[in-house]
Amino acid sequence: MPLQRIPDAKSDIPRDQVFEKFRIERPGKIVFVGHHLSMAKSQRCLIRTMSLYGAELDVSPHVIVPPNFFLEILGIHDDIGCTLIRREAEKLTVGFNMLLDPEFLHHVVRLSFETSH
Repeated sequence: MPLQRIPDAKSDIPRDQVFEKFRIERPGKIVFVGHHLSMAKSQRCLIRTMSLYGAELDVSPHVIVPPNFFLEILGIHDDIGCTLIRREAEKLTVGFNMLLDPEFLHHVVRLSFETSH
């Protein structure tokens, strides 16, 4: 008897929509990658939501955002490698180059909650 392939219910969902999103509303910086990975230029942004896979950011609609950059979260001293998935005016959807550690995401969400209350 041959094995049947059971379709995955999440296979048709874009990867940035599979993971649970957490609202953090935290300021951040988009750090542009320069020649030889130098990070000389940055642009402020607002991080609206984050998941293990990516984030939704708000930036000025006039800012040109490269396809790859680092995201720095205010108050956290780690840079996260990102790839631009789509842009709709000032709203950016980005994917992280590696899935976040769940403990790191928990720390960011907890920090956001503590500063808002």
